[in-house]
Amino acid sequence: MAKWTPTHEAPEPLEGPIVPTIIGGTILWFVLFLVQLPFYGWFDDHGHLWWLWTCLAGSGLGLIGIWYVRGRDAALKRLAAEAAAGSSPAGPSAAAE
Repeated sequence: MAKWTPTHEAPEPLEGPIVPTIIGGTILWFVLFLVQLPFYGWFDDHGHLWWLWTCLAGSGLGLIGIWYVRGRDAALKRLAAEAAAGSSPAGPSAAAE
């Protein structure tokens, strides 16, 4: 069986407002948890208690995701700032003179 090789280059990843997106998703998961919490007994009686814990797990994992994407966003901004400072016409050595 031959190995599949792509016939074209992969597109660049889309960069958008990632931090607000993850924050919004985390808030949504937590709100769903809070909305379902008063119905704990009904979920337990019908064997759907995992719905409640799924929402809580989603909000917990969202907190980890917020921490991760904020660090990633800061690293990308730091890299862009370093690239902009390195490509300036005067350069860093001109400021030392």
